[in-house]
Amino acid sequence: MLLKADTSTCIHGALLIGSLPTDVALSAYLKGKEKLQIFWLACFPVGRFNTRYCEIHFNATMAHSLVYPADIIPVSRNEVKEAAESVKVTSVAHGQDTSTATNGSFKVAVGMECGIQNLYQKEDSRGRTTWSHKYPEDLEEAAENETTACYAILVRSKKSFDSRKKLEIDSITTTLQRLVFQAPFHPFVHRWAQLTKAIDEQDDQETKNHLLLLHKTLEAELKDVIAARADYIANNVITFEHVWTIFQPGCTIYTLEWDRECAAKFVSGSYFDHPKYGAVYGVNSQKIDWNGENFGLRNVQHLVLSFAGTMIISSLDAFPLEFHPGRKEITSRLLKRGKLFEYYHGYHYKAYHSYAIGKNMCGHDIKVTVDTRVIIDTFAYGKFNPNSIPHLYPLKLKSTVDVTPSATDDEDDDGDIYIDEDVTYKFEESYTEPFYGSIEPSHLNGKLVKRAALTDNQLIICSPLLKGYALKPKRWLEFFVDEIKEIEWNNHAFSNLVLPADQKELILAFAESQVKYKDTFDDVISGKGKGIIMLLSGGPGTGKTLTAESVAENMKVPLYMMSAGDLGIKSSDVESSLTTILEMVAKWNAVLLLDECDVFLEARSAHDLERNKIVSIFLRTLEYYEGILFLTTNRVKNIDPAFQSRIHISMEYSDLDVDARGQVWRNFLDRGVKHDISYGEIQILREVEVNGRQIKNVLKTAQLLACHKGVPLRYEHLTTVLNVEKRRVQIG
Repeated sequence: MLLKADTSTCIHGALLIGSLPTDVALSAYLKGKEKLQIFWLACFPVGRFNTRYCEIHFNATMAHSLVYPADIIPVSRNEVKEAAESVKVTSVAHGQDTSTATNGSFKVAVGMECGIQNLYQKEDSRGRTTWSHKYPEDLEEAAENETTACYAILVRSKKSFDSRKKLEIDSITTTLQRLVFQAPFHPFVHRWAQLTKAIDEQDDQETKNHLLLLHKTLEAELKDVIAARADYIANNVITFEHVWTIFQPGCTIYTLEWDRECAAKFVSGSYFDHPKYGAVYGVNSQKIDWNGENFGLRNVQHLVLSFAGTMIISSLDAFPLEFHPGRKEITSRLLKRGKLFEYYHGYHYKAYHSYAIGKNMCGHDIKVTVDTRVIIDTFAYGKFNPNSIPHLYPLKLKSTVDVTPSATDDEDDDGDIYIDEDVTYKFEESYTEPFYGSIEPSHLNGKLVKRAALTDNQLIICSPLLKGYALKPKRWLEFFVDEIKEIEWNNHAFSNLVLPADQKELILAFAESQVKYKDTFDDVISGKGKGIIMLLSGGPGTGKTLTAESVAENMKVPLYMMSAGDLGIKSSDVESSLTTILEMVAKWNAVLLLDECDVFLEARSAHDLERNKIVSIFLRTLEYYEGILFLTTNRVKNIDPAFQSRIHISMEYSDLDVDARGQVWRNFLDRGVKHDISYGEIQILREVEVNGRQIKNVLKTAQLLACHKGVPLRYEHLTTVLNVEKRRVQIG
C-alpha cells in the first residue's frame, strides 16, 4: 500500500502520529540536509512509505531491513524519537484529531472516510434488540409505492376483536398532502352532519367524488357509533363507553362548582384510570379568568366517573349545556354573572355576606364564612401569594383605532385588546368613579390600552370567583362575584364623633390631603417620609379608636386594624408581618390603626433585647410608610422618645365633660333605638361620670332589659343598670 506525506502537513490519509514504538527500529533520512516532518509509521503487515526524499520498505518479518538509495544518509535513533515527539506536539497544536479507526487493512482518522455505513436492527427471541451489519432477510417490499400513490385514499386495516367484523380501520391517509386520520375518528363522528352537508354543497365534481369516497369509507367503519350517538341523543341518555360522542370540540359544558352553576369551553377529552376514582373520562376545558393584569383562558378539568348501563345526560358531573332542560335560563344567569365578573376585575372595596373559598393548612380548598367588608384585588393577591395565581393563556391582540367591537366580529372571538399609538383612550365609567383606591390604568408594552368588552360567549364561561382580602378575618380568599354587595356607609359617623370642631376638621383635612397629595412631598432620600402618623392619647372611652374608624368611613376607604396577633412576638416575625401589612395598606390607600400601640412602642431598656429589636424595627419601618397611620394609647409616657420625631400630629383626648357626655347619650339614642326618654332625663343622665364606652354598654344592657319586658326603653331601665353598675364598682 502506498502512503504519502510531505513536509508541510503533519497528518495525511492513513498516517498515525503517536509515540515511537520501542520494538521497531525505524530510521529517518536526510536529503539536501532537510529533515523529514514524518518520522513514524504504524507497523502494518506490509507497508510502503513514499516521499520526495526517500523510500522505506518494511514488513513483519524484516522490520530492520531497509532499502534506500546510496546517497541518503541515515539519522540516529535518538533524533528519530525526538523528531517524532515534535510531530505529535505539532499535530495537537494545529487542532488535528490523533484518534484513528481501522478501515480494511489500514487505519484512518475518525470521521474522515467519505461514505455511509448502514446498520440494521436485529431482535432476539426475548425481544432484546441490537444492531448488525447484516442486511435482514425477512423483509417484504414496502406497502406504499408508486402504485399506491395513484389512489386518493389509503386505508390501513387491522384485525378486529369485535365479534361483528373481521377487520377494523386503523387509519386513513390522503396521499396528496399525506394527511393522516387516526382511529377512532372522533372528529368525523362529531362533524358527520357537516361532512354530509359539505358533500351536498360541493360543485366541483372531482372534489365531490373524492369526498364521497372518504364518506363511504368512513361510513362503513363509523355507522354503528354514529347510529348509537343519534339514538342516545334522541333519548337524552348516554353510556360511559360512548360519553365522548356528546362532547364536541368548542361546545360549552355545564358543571357545578361549590354548588354554583359554571360553564367552560370544551377542548378535549380522554379516558384514563384515576388513582382515586378508577376509570374516568377527563373533560379538559377552559374558562376565562383574571390574573390582576389581563383576562385569559385557564385550563380546568372535570371528571365523568365510570357508570354501568345508561345515564341521563343532564345527570352527569359535566355535560354540554345544550342538553340541559333549562338552557335558556341558565345562559341568562351565567351571562349576568359574567358581566359582574368583568365589572369587578381590578380594585373594589365592597361588602360580602356569604361563604368564600380559602386554603387549609394542607393547601386544599375549603369554605370560609365571611360577613365583613372585603377588598377585591387580584393583583395584590398575586403579589402576596405568587404561587396561587394560575397560568392564563393570553387572548388575541389587535391594533386598531376603533375601540368598539364590531357587530360583524366572530362571536367566538377571545376578547381583544385594541392598541393604537395615535389615539388617547378614555376609561369606562366603572374605571373613573371617584374613590381613594389604587387602581391604575392598564398598560401593555408601555402603551395605555382599553380592554374591549368581552363577548357574550366569553362572559358565559367567566370564572365565578375573584380574589381579594377579607378585612375582619384578615385572610386572602376567593369571593363569588354574585355575592359581592355595595357597602352601606355610615354618613353620620364622623359628625357623631364628640370632639372639638377645629380638632375634627384638622384630622379629616390631614387624612384626605395625604391620600390625594402624598407624592407632592418627598424626603432627601426618595420614598422616605411620605406617610402621615397621628398619635391619639387619652383615657379609655374618649373616642380615640372611633376617630380612626369615622375618618375611614367618611373617606370611604378600608380600615385595617393591626393588632399584636397580626405581628407576632418574635422580632423576625414582627418585621416580616409589619412590612407586608404596611405595603398592602399603602397600596389600597387604607387607614391603618394600631390600637394600644404602647405594646410595641414602649421605651427601650438595657435588659430586654427582644423588645428593643421590635422597637427598632418599628422605628425604621414606619419611616418608609406612605399611608395614614393612627396610633392610640392611654399610656403615652411609656412610648419610646425616638417615636416623637416620627409622629406628625399628637392629640390628647381629655375625659368627657358634661356637655360631651350629653351629646354621646343623644347620639346613641338617636340611632334607631325605640325609647321613651325625654330631654330632661338625658340632662340628668349626663351628670353621671362615665366615659363613651360605658355609656354604650349601659344602653345595650338597658335595651336588653326593656326587650325582656316587651316595652320601649325607659329612664328607669337606665337607672336600674347604672345602680347595679355603681354597686358593682363599690364592691370592687
